[in-house]
Amino acid sequence: MLTMIAWIALVIGIICSIVILIDVVRHPQQMAIMNVVWPVNGWFFGPIAIWTYYKWGRKNAKNLQIDQQKGEMGQGFVSTSHCASGCTLGDIVGVPIVAITGLTIVGSTLFAHYFVEFVLAYVFGILFQFLAIYPMNKKQGIRNAIKSAIKADTISLIAFEIGMFGWMALVHYVFFTQPPAPSQITYWFMMQIAMILGFLTSFPANKLLVRKGIKHAM
Repeated sequence: MLTMIAWIALVIGIICSIVILIDVVRHPQQMAIMNVVWPVNGWFFGPIAIWTYYKWGRKNAKNLQIDQQKGEMGQGFVSTSHCASGCTLGDIVGVPIVAITGLTIVGSTLFAHYFVEFVLAYVFGILFQFLAIYPMNKKQGIRNAIKSAIKADTISLIAFEIGMFGWMALVHYVFFTQPPAPSQITYWFMMQIAMILGFLTSFPANKLLVRKGIKHAM
């Protein structure tokens, strides 16, 4: 039963990503990196990603492309989507690396996943922030843009990983006698849930960072 649910969730996620991607190609975002962010979110948020994309993300959708008109909820959600997409890509790249190399840390595969995926998520997160910050103000220079990206993304990324890693620990130690392997569809269903939980734990941090002006409203 769980395998069937996992397949359904994965297929729905892929379909939602494709739906958003097709629309993004037809209606490119004003901030280029968001053309990547929204389809990635479709993979784990499914229909919710499509709804929020049309509500807050689609160019000129109900005139909500203007930051001030999105409201605090919309700004926080879009900012968290930006953070979550970088983390998701880091995890998608990191999982095969650990699986193929057989890497462990203090004898634990889970700790290896934590380390590799955190590092890659941080790299992608900073890159995504840089690509959001630098094009808006190239006069500040690349170095200052990188510093701003680090300042903007570090707290929100850590908050995301708390939710995600907590779920991974439950999957590894509590829910299964034998945790699913990356070669199994159930593993990726568990990862979809992990992304959603990471999104939820990161949302308050992103909302606060936007309110304080540390992160730019997207």
